[in-house]
Amino acid sequence: MTLATRILIVLASLSGLLGVGLSAAAAHITGGNLTTAAQFLLFHAPALLALVALIAVGAVNPMLGQIAGYVLVLGLILFCGDLSRRAFSGVALFPRAAPMGGIFLLIGWVLVALSSLTRKL
Repeated sequence: MTLATRILIVLASLSGLLGVGLSAAAAHITGGNLTTAAQFLLFHAPALLALVALIAVGAVNPMLGQIAGYVLVLGLILFCGDLSRRAFSGVALFPRAAPMGGIFLLIGWVLVALSSLTRKL
């Protein structure tokens, strides 16, 4: 894998990281809703599939890439689960579940970037 490819993976990860941060800020400003949860799930589904493909072709560190994927999934469960439960029942999943999920999503994107940088050329 070339340095240019690694840079693109890192930039894509940065885009995901910033997208999560800005979406979380927007959810807090508007109070959060089911649309935000749906969008997070829809945006992260192809990202997770792409991560699996990157692992399969050896473009990223396989162990770190898998950890990144599972951290992203955990973040989605907490963030989207909390927003969805609040939308349907008015009750939180548990206190601070959505912010905790957002933090896991941010960490997951950082791990995706690191998985590219720690792979041998």
